[in-house]
Amino acid sequence: MATAVRELTFIQAINEAIRQEMRRDPNVIIMGEDVAGAAGKEKEGFIDAWGGIMRATRGLITEFGRERVLDTPIAEMGFVGAGVGAAMTGLRPIVDLSFVDLIGVCYDQIANQAAKMHYMMGGQVDLPLTIRMAYGTRGGRGQTYGGGSAAQHSQTLYSVLAHISGLKVVVPTTAYNAKGLLISAIRDDGPVVVLEHKFLGTAAKGPVPEEPYTVPIGKAEVVRRGRHVTLCGIGRMTHMCLEAAEILAAEDTDCEVVDVLTLAPLDEETILESVAHTHRLVVVDEDTPTASMGRDIAARVADKGFDFLDAPIKTLNAPDVPVPFSAALEANYVPWSTDVVATVHRLFGG
Repeated sequence: MATAVRELTFIQAINEAIRQEMRRDPNVIIMGEDVAGAAGKEKEGFIDAWGGIMRATRGLITEFGRERVLDTPIAEMGFVGAGVGAAMTGLRPIVDLSFVDLIGVCYDQIANQAAKMHYMMGGQVDLPLTIRMAYGTRGGRGQTYGGGSAAQHSQTLYSVLAHISGLKVVVPTTAYNAKGLLISAIRDDGPVVVLEHKFLGTAAKGPVPEEPYTVPIGKAEVVRRGRHVTLCGIGRMTHMCLEAAEILAAEDTDCEVVDVLTLAPLDEETILESVAHTHRLVVVDEDTPTASMGRDIAARVADKGFDFLDAPIKTLNAPDVPVPFSAALEANYVPWSTDVVATVHRLFGG
């Protein structure tokens, strides 16, 4: 029987992935701030009205109850630690951390507990923990609006998490791979961080099969074939690369676009194969440049694929400053498709 396919938003796909995995496995629970709704307000019509910061858990409390959908205090250190303990004792918790910026208040639980426990116990303990986080800005060059979440709720800190040995880190870009990567994360026997770009929550829509499916962790995807230059995108920046590729196609520059999807472990093979084909590389990353994933990818290609290159590698990042609150400034903070086009022009000496 053919699987039904519908158009869903990124957030709807996330919601469906969680719902289907909770139906499949009674050990799957979810915890976080406001994931259930307003506690104790069921009679006043507040139940399900919230569904987490990004509305990704809306409706789960009605189906699964408060034993499996757990509202937490604003105490990230506590509930991330509770997630680690729950995973050690046989549950498969999903921890909703709301924003990646909040890793600063629970870094010990992530870096020293979740990431290390399997190794410290000699492999005798699995830690099937999924931690969801929103990241990034809502603005972009040429737009007059922005997210307005300012410096403490708009950062792109995935390089910090990818650096931690023992964690897997995935960055979905479409509704399809958001559902598939989240299901893979929930079923994984180790800790997986799933980073969801705020802008893509409602902006990214696409066909999503109704049946559960997985997208493999650790594999990049070539989402556009080309001959002249590889554009390597992370998260929302993959969409910027695709838009730039369309603009450049009108100039007879044929771009190949690689969607990284997993930052740890990084799929070096797919990236190197693409560079071997095109002989040029531009890496586009919303993070600030210092010690970023974009520059890490560039370094790996320079180390292992130097002989493939006909030109220096270019990296494109946000500026090395905090994210501004002003919508006008935020709109000019992140790389935009026109910035990718300009970078390719420089690569070719234009």
